[in-house]
Amino acid sequence: MADAPLRVLISGGGTGGHIHPALAIAEALLEKKPNTAIEFVGALGRMEMERIPAAGHIITGLPITGIDRKLSIRNLRFPFRLLRSLWQSRRIVKRFQPDVVVGVGGFASGPLLWAAAKAGIPTLIQEQNGFPGITNRLLAKKVDRVCAGFPGLERWFPAHKIVETGNPLRAGILNRMGAGNEKESNATDARRHFDLTDDIPVLLVLGGSLGAASMNEAVRQLVSSGPLKGKGIQVLWQCGGRYEAEQLAWAKNQADPQLHVRGFIDRMDLAYDAASVIASRAGAMSIAELALVGKPTLLVPSPHVAEDHQTKNAKSVVNRQGAILVPDTRIAQDLEQEVRTLLLNESAAKALGAALLATSRPEAAKRVADEVLLLVDTKR
Repeated sequence: MADAPLRVLISGGGTGGHIHPALAIAEALLEKKPNTAIEFVGALGRMEMERIPAAGHIITGLPITGIDRKLSIRNLRFPFRLLRSLWQSRRIVKRFQPDVVVGVGGFASGPLLWAAAKAGIPTLIQEQNGFPGITNRLLAKKVDRVCAGFPGLERWFPAHKIVETGNPLRAGILNRMGAGNEKESNATDARRHFDLTDDIPVLLVLGGSLGAASMNEAVRQLVSSGPLKGKGIQVLWQCGGRYEAEQLAWAKNQADPQLHVRGFIDRMDLAYDAASVIASRAGAMSIAELALVGKPTLLVPSPHVAEDHQTKNAKSVVNRQGAILVPDTRIAQDLEQEVRTLLLNESAAKALGAALLATSRPEAAKRVADEVLLLVDTKR
């Protein structure tokens, strides 16, 4: 029936980089078709089992886990967990009777999309990174559509299946960041929120919610080499929750009034507004937000992620002249000089920010939702 509610299963998780786009896709589908029935499938013990219900959705957990790179007892259990997860996925598909199944990467999306494809149900994956995760690579030949966050995924997926949509961000983030609006960001109010000075450029350092040891060391070297005011900058530093006590104590001993430390910044929109230059990790969703901001940015890929995918993410932007890539091993030595260069060359900094803004995809969630609906229509 044409007016029957759309039924969608969305699977994946493990990290915020998978969960946030999953929620954004669900949000966009519900905006287009309010009577859509959506359920999620995740991996037991992973963060999606808390985050998805907190967002108001139903989720079922599978016993699937990853494979350790080193020999371990847990790897011996993997085949049994996989078989159980495949069996449970078939039961979920049979119970829910979805019109389409969407995978966003992570352990749980593999068994569920395999079961859905086996049952002849339309399947779509949203790949956030410039280098796909192993689950999505394994699903490449099974799925009907691939919505790509970055260009250049033809090496891993059939070209005719790929649609470059960008990475989906939730409407709340887009609205708070002013995406698509004509208004200029209010740097004065944003700086006041963080007790920053109006007339001194702001370096925003983002090592992620947990923090990054290398980027924390870079800030410490920057401060230790002389007063920040003498360098003509002030620093808003998200050091990460696990490092917060240590770095707050260290910063107190430095007594530099231009250094502002936070374990975690909950008003990232205001932090972006306050910034003159940004140094950030290169996670896919971080880059999606930074592109909307369009300010001169240093991308520092984490070397600790699977298959070095953050470097691939960063290079995708750098190749379009949208950011400067600084290797993790060089950030402590190079941070001050890179920031100084940008602040002294205003035209180059503006060009960098403009090129980054040109890569932004504020309509990504809606575009993925359109692809989901189109897939359902063509398969009916």
